[in-house]
Amino acid sequence: MSKKRKVFIIFLISSLLWIFSTNYVLSLFDLDYEQLFFLEQWKDFIFVLLCSIYFYFFIVKREGIEYIVKQKQQEKLETLTNAMVDFVVFKDGEGKWIQTNEFARKLFQVENIKHIGKTNLEIAEYIPTYRETLEICQKADEEAWSENRVHRHIEVIPMPDGSNKLFDTVKIPTFNEDGSRKELVGLGRDITDKVAAEKKLAESEQRYKSLFEYNPELVYMIDLNGRLTNVNSNLHKLTGYTSAEYMNESILPIIAKKDRPKVKKAFIEAIKHKRSWMNNEIELITKDKSRKIVRCTAVPMIINEQIVGLIGYAIDITKEKETEEILRRTEKLSVVGELAAGVAHEIRNPLTSLIGFVQMLQQSGKESDQFYYKIMLDELDRINDIASELLALAKPQKIKFEKKDLNDIFSSVISLFDTQVNSLGIQLKLDAAESIPLIYCEPNQLKQLFINIIKNSIEASAHKIEITLSKPDNKYISIKVEDDGCGIEESRLKHLGEPFYSSKEKGTGLGLTVSHRIVDSHKGEIFYHSKVGNGTIVHIILPIQN
Repeated sequence: MSKKRKVFIIFLISSLLWIFSTNYVLSLFDLDYEQLFFLEQWKDFIFVLLCSIYFYFFIVKREGIEYIVKQKQQEKLETLTNAMVDFVVFKDGEGKWIQTNEFARKLFQVENIKHIGKTNLEIAEYIPTYRETLEICQKADEEAWSENRVHRHIEVIPMPDGSNKLFDTVKIPTFNEDGSRKELVGLGRDITDKVAAEKKLAESEQRYKSLFEYNPELVYMIDLNGRLTNVNSNLHKLTGYTSAEYMNESILPIIAKKDRPKVKKAFIEAIKHKRSWMNNEIELITKDKSRKIVRCTAVPMIINEQIVGLIGYAIDITKEKETEEILRRTEKLSVVGELAAGVAHEIRNPLTSLIGFVQMLQQSGKESDQFYYKIMLDELDRINDIASELLALAKPQKIKFEKKDLNDIFSSVISLFDTQVNSLGIQLKLDAAESIPLIYCEPNQLKQLFINIIKNSIEASAHKIEITLSKPDNKYISIKVEDDGCGIEESRLKHLGEPFYSSKEKGTGLGLTVSHRIVDSHKGEIFYHSKVGNGTIVHIILPIQN
């Protein structure tokens, strides 16, 4: 119920009460006509006076006070809206502008236009530049009215300089009690810079994601506690572990024990002194227990001048290291070749003379001196063997491949050792699988290879030597020479095949160097498995077709 209706009802009831109550009081007294007429005149006068006072205080003065209050509220509202950094537009139920703030007037360039009381389309007649914007704005108004809820959308408003600005606009409709449209308030905030910043952030995040996720190297992040906080998919490719297995965990378990102290020290220095950790080589233990060498770089992550962790990348240099090792060995072989070319021939000529004279002395010498002649001839033969190995390195023979049976080659090799193994009580056994195919090879070189390996087993004080031939697939032949000799220390295994590296008292190390060269020339591979006191296994893999 409206205030005016309430005032009218109160006045009506009060008037009726006054009339009936005063008439009733007068009827209680025995008054003549003149007295009654006089009192009724005064009663009517008092009624009129009271009505005037009532109307003055409850209608005229009250409306004046309400007008003043409303005027002050309007001034406050205008002050408030003018202080806002948003545009504010008040519209009536017909969509006509009834009030705007300074920001809106400047934005829509209506400062010099009589825009109050006009709709969007009527205002557009004065400012054609904003016609499309005002039409879209009116459609948004209609959507807010029809949906009967707060409506939000983005408005593109052109600027005088030809650029556009984006405004996050909110339309708030209100209705009368009968459901008719009462008023609509439009608020809009400039979000041009915000949208541009969000776009730049999104682009930056996309670049970061591309750099992080699609980087061909392993990229990682570590917090101040040394725990992995982020890593790309290359962790799985490199180590076999998934990111979930080590997320928020220390990565020390996958680092080789020998490198852990170095990693800890570098981490502490990077955190405490904000130092970058550059190009450190670390050995990793993969999930299948193999080893990979990576070159790591890490730099501090600093936010608000505070270090929050490390970010870095790791490059797999395992193949690079293997290549360096091959080059190192090749360089040694090159040096050996140059040395052998000069030394072997210089040794051979005087050596032949020495052997001849010793044999002459042996034939004409005393019986008691025969022992010494034999020692001399044996040592001269050993020098001759060394010279032969040097020549083999200095002048590799031209390889002519042909199809041969490995069983035949091994039978020939074993027959050479029959006398020696029998005299030493060594059991030499060949175990060949059925249907071992013929392979393309240089048979004389393979004989030399197998002789060198079996000879090493005999010199390792083996009591049993077992040779196993098998065909793991249709491309390769597997050859294993296993003995129960003294074995080889793990630290020395990686040096086998290097020129002049030998653990034997009178060894030159050239035998295995020649053996490795033979395996390489056949495009094969050679591996060693050994444990001190438990013997050695030499595993050779040769391709069937070369």
